[in-house]
Amino acid sequence: MARSKSSARWLKEHFDDPYVKQAHLEGYRGRAAYKLLELQKKYKILKPGQTIVDLGAAPGSWCQVAHTLIGTQGKIIALDLLPMAALPGTEIITGDFSAEEVYQTLLATLQGTTIDVILSDIAPNMSGIKSVDQPKGMYLLELVWAFVLTALKPHGHFITKGFQGAGFDAFAKNLRAHFKAVHFVKPEASRGRSAEIYLVCLDRK
Repeated sequence: MARSKSSARWLKEHFDDPYVKQAHLEGYRGRAAYKLLELQKKYKILKPGQTIVDLGAAPGSWCQVAHTLIGTQGKIIALDLLPMAALPGTEIITGDFSAEEVYQTLLATLQGTTIDVILSDIAPNMSGIKSVDQPKGMYLLELVWAFVLTALKPHGHFITKGFQGAGFDAFAKNLRAHFKAVHFVKPEASRGRSAEIYLVCLDRK
């Protein structure tokens, strides 16, 4: 079957992307690694020995970055709807974060351990229709936030991807009530046309 013109354009853009090329050369599973590396360079969030949960982790580039920073004494629990190949120091849960049984599996895996850092690059399957995609994205953000309130320890940190639009400002205001500092960052590795923005929430009150 012949590829559509839009598919061909996407493939060309993808393989011409300097971050895709760099990820391939440096052994990262995806270009998203450079988003977390930029945030880490600026805010020094990840440190040796931490326990980290990575939501929306596949294909695993954020876990790769995190593992190099937290070392062998640290622990990563990664969750995604898509299967993900094994990584050092990482326990992988495959399933839909919005499903209650998957959420309970995540809590059981923690065994009561509080988390130092929660990372979330989770996003819904995008239709390209903002009036459809924005509510789906905010619903996922609210689910992630409920988990943060349950499991993130005092003085812990939270990084999440969000999409600016309906409900986003109210969500951000709520974050400020629970963290000493909240920063809005669009990493250089984010594609220019993307509405994504990262909220870096430091030092849970």
